[in-house]
Amino acid sequence: MVEIKKDKGKNENFKIFKFILYSLIGIFMFFIPVTIMGKSSIPLDHIVNYIKAIPSFGPVYAGLIVTIGGVLPFINKTWNKDKATSIFSILKLVGIIFIFMAIFELGPNALLKPDLIPFIYSKIVIPVTTIVPIGSIFLAFLVNYGLMEFIGVFMQIIMRPIWKTPGRSSIDAVASFVGSYSLGLLITNRVYTEGKYTGKEASIIATGFSTVSATFMVIVANTLGIMDKWLLYFWLTLIITFVVTAITTRIYPLNKKPDSYYNGQKGDNEKIVKSNRFKTAYKEGMKAFDKSPTLFESIWINLKAGIKLALSIGPLLMAIGVIGLILAEYTPLFDILGYIFYPFTLLVKLPNPLLAAKASALSIAEMFLPALLVTEADLITKFFIGIVSVSEILFFSASIPCIMATEIPLTLKDFLIIWVERVIITILISVPILHLIF
Repeated sequence: MVEIKKDKGKNENFKIFKFILYSLIGIFMFFIPVTIMGKSSIPLDHIVNYIKAIPSFGPVYAGLIVTIGGVLPFINKTWNKDKATSIFSILKLVGIIFIFMAIFELGPNALLKPDLIPFIYSKIVIPVTTIVPIGSIFLAFLVNYGLMEFIGVFMQIIMRPIWKTPGRSSIDAVASFVGSYSLGLLITNRVYTEGKYTGKEASIIATGFSTVSATFMVIVANTLGIMDKWLLYFWLTLIITFVVTAITTRIYPLNKKPDSYYNGQKGDNEKIVKSNRFKTAYKEGMKAFDKSPTLFESIWINLKAGIKLALSIGPLLMAIGVIGLILAEYTPLFDILGYIFYPFTLLVKLPNPLLAAKASALSIAEMFLPALLVTEADLITKFFIGIVSVSEILFFSASIPCIMATEIPLTLKDFLIIWVERVIITILISVPILHLIF
């Protein structure tokens, strides 16, 4: 009897050790910046950069991902399942054309300008389609062995009342800011399909937390010439982005999303904890750990899901990203869209309200474009554009196609409405604060 108790105690200790070890590996890979050869980033990003540096990796890998991903719906005979699927399937074929133009530098000079097809290919398609499968390998350490359940118990007190999402969604929010929106979406989609988020919760997280990483914010700040005020820019952007999310959560279309689980699952509803928080967190973490597959099985399952997502995302990123930039470069569409925001930039007394409104409209095409338009503007306008580029979250060159490739129940109409809402709310919140500061 004593021996049995001893063995049980040893097994329990070993399980706790593995839980802590796996959690620390996940936290380290996704959340701890490390400086290597003068560049500070998370370890996962360093791994991806080493892989991208392999000779001919970009053309071969991205070419295969986009081509295979583009023809798969037609091979599987799923391309005409419904109207939306038919449109996206045709767009994926367009993505194949664009990727070959990028790799072989064939086509009209107007499309091969550095800020069009080559930009989408090298700055978006290659990094995103690489980080998704590589990130999925390490995702097992974050989502399969109890860390999300453990952290979620402590974060309920913040996440539920403010953003109406489970405590475990805090992992998604942090993953986006220190990693990238693609990592955040990878986590969100995986947790949603496992029945741990409802459709409404997944939609709020995807459109409210899956923003660009802090490393990309550095690029924006450098372009705008505000790196000397980096900490102010970073914290203002972080706070305003999440305040905007708290508001959009409560208005259409997000407030009308169904609170049901993926494919009619019963779902793993997070229990509301009011006392003994640490004890409950430990219990929930261990319960999830006990249900988890072996490490090898977890990595294999996640890797397959990551490759599948990359195949779906790749051709859409290439097609929609390029089309969005073509519209921004060669049509007045975004100048016209800018007039949606003009009354609001005028109301808050931005020094150059029309320029700010037009720059804000460009963010739906690609989040980096607004910064290029206001490099010579006044400090308040530059700061505002730096904030709205991040807080708007949704753009056609990357985040929208990424979400479209997941199972999260959002439509094109939803994206457009939420984008307009986020830009307007950002204008109304951020500019008065900037007037007080400067």
